[in-house]
Formats: sequence, C-alpha cells, structure tokens
Amino acid sequence: MEVVRATELHTNEVAVLFDAYRSYYDQAPDFNGALKYINERIEKQDSIIYVAMDLDEIVGFVQLYPIFSSVSMKKAWLLNDLFVLEEHRSKGAGSILLDAAQALAKKTDAAWLMLQTYVSNTNAQSLYEKKGYKKDSNSFYYYLSV
Repeated sequence: MEVVRATELHTNEVAVLFDAYRSYYDQAPDFNGALKYINERIEKQDSIIYVAMDLDEIVGFVQLYPIFSSVSMKKAWLLNDLFVLEEHRSKGAGSILLDAAQALAKKTDAAWLMLQTYVSNTNAQSLYEKKGYKKDSNSFYYYLSV
C-alpha cells in the first residue's frame, strides 16, 4: 500500500469515497456535489488530499486544510476528513494516511495538526491515540451555523 497526493486524475475515485465519508456522518448521498467539491479543492489547491492506494485501487483518503496559529505565528493544519473503505479498514491505510499528514506538517514547519471526530467513533479515536494524538481537555469548541 502506498500514499500519493491526489490530482485531477483521481477526482472521480476520491469523490466516491468523499460521498461515502459524508454519508457516514449522516449526510444525504450527493455524488455530483462531492465531485464538484473535490474538483474545486484540487483545482484551487486550497486543500491537500492524499489517497491510499492498494495496487491500483484507491481505498482511502485524507484531506487537510491550511490554517494559521496567531499564538505560535505559524501555519497549522486541520485534518478535516479521513476515510477508508470498510473492507480495507484495519489493514494500515488509515495509519499511512495519518503518517502522510504528519509528514506534511513537518515539511511545512507547522505548529500543529488538529482533527476532530464523532464521540462514538472509537475505532478512529484508538488509531489517533496510537499515532500520538492527544485529546485536548482544556478547550471547548463553539459553532455558529451561518
């Protein structure tokens, strides 16, 4: 298994996974919307998407958005999306995608790498903790829908 950065050649396969990812998080399936969204991210280069390849099949992806930390005066990364096809879970795809995200953070001299997941997603939480991620018990997150 290997990780490569997604390009316009990967948009259809990534969009299929992105649509499945959104469905996992209780969103209605929308392949056309997913395809448009992924195409825009890749075209505008406003996110980094890595894909896990098992032979010639894309079995997972991670999408990271650049953000900035005023306190550290550095770039940081929001690991917003991570998804692996169910039949490929526990085979290392999630782990190597997290490794690629960490390598990007180091390469760009980022202050930190941040993610969040559903409280009920204990399998993902276990992987994150195994990879060294720490749950921040000092912060509260507030959301404003606009």
